[in-house]
Amino acid sequence: MLTKPRRLLPAVALIATAALLAACTNSTNNPETDPGDGDTGTAVDRSTQFITVLTGPASGLYYPVGNAFSEVLGNAGYKTSAQETTGSSENIQGILGHEGDIAIAMSDVAVQAYNATEAFADAVPATQLRSLMGLWPNVCQIITTTQAGITSFSDLKGKRVGVGAMGSGVEANARAIFAANDMSYEDVEVAFLDYGDAVEAIKVGEMDAAFATSGLGNATIAALGETASLAFVPVEGEALARLTSEFPYYVQSQIPASAYGTAQDVTTVAVMNVLLAHEDLDDAVVTDMLELFYSVDGLTIIGDSHPTAKENIKLESGLHGIAGIDLPIHPAAAQFFADKGVTAS
Repeated sequence: MLTKPRRLLPAVALIATAALLAACTNSTNNPETDPGDGDTGTAVDRSTQFITVLTGPASGLYYPVGNAFSEVLGNAGYKTSAQETTGSSENIQGILGHEGDIAIAMSDVAVQAYNATEAFADAVPATQLRSLMGLWPNVCQIITTTQAGITSFSDLKGKRVGVGAMGSGVEANARAIFAANDMSYEDVEVAFLDYGDAVEAIKVGEMDAAFATSGLGNATIAALGETASLAFVPVEGEALARLTSEFPYYVQSQIPASAYGTAQDVTTVAVMNVLLAHEDLDDAVVTDMLELFYSVDGLTIIGDSHPTAKENIKLESGLHGIAGIDLPIHPAAAQFFADKGVTAS
């Protein structure tokens, strides 16, 4: 019978075990040269652990990267599955309800759920959430076409705009960006569509613009550029300053012209994606999974899932997006990075 992870060892024993393993393997604790080979030697019986990975919609990056995480675990002997979801909000609810064991989410949505703010203002604070590792920056991409004549955010007034599925991470970003520009959904013809559906609506002339929060090189967005002259609406000036000062998880970013073959670079904002778990996910299992994900084989499989993953998911950047935000790091993950000599800088 497959069992969910139980806490196998007290924290003191785990730290002692980690130190002993490090000594036995002559680790250099250099995050750039000692990623691990995936053979952790832990007490975890992988064959009794079923790890469900919550991913995202097939149109985005969460789905292939989440499937790669599942593949790494499966290759190592875990029983595992990857489930398609609508994204961050559903994934967080899945972690809280133990419908998934690890999940990809945007850091801003996770912080809002943890503190019961914004879209989660009417919910109980999700204080059971823990972060495991930083992933890649999710860039807020406001998609349009040159034919629509939208060159600034204020040009969206009166336009048909897809803002993401109701309550999704994309929609949370849309609300924040509208507010930062002193606008609201009342200024546009709003449609609560995930960006895959919204992009399809742009293709057939039923939508003028759509919000997508994703890694660069998104295949769905790129496909629009094959049938129309793709363009992006900037997030800049005072609106950019408001977002980055009020919400520390927003950072200034760019959509380079090279990402989709557009005419020019566009300024926007981004938030980091993080891997989440429940606070009761077993310490030894957390350590074992991180060893596998950052092993040579693990990084190869994860990197092969998408160029954005290959560029950003590295041991030395494992704390990016999870250190310094108002969401606790799982103690076993914190110990793992400390043992590897990884810092947030």
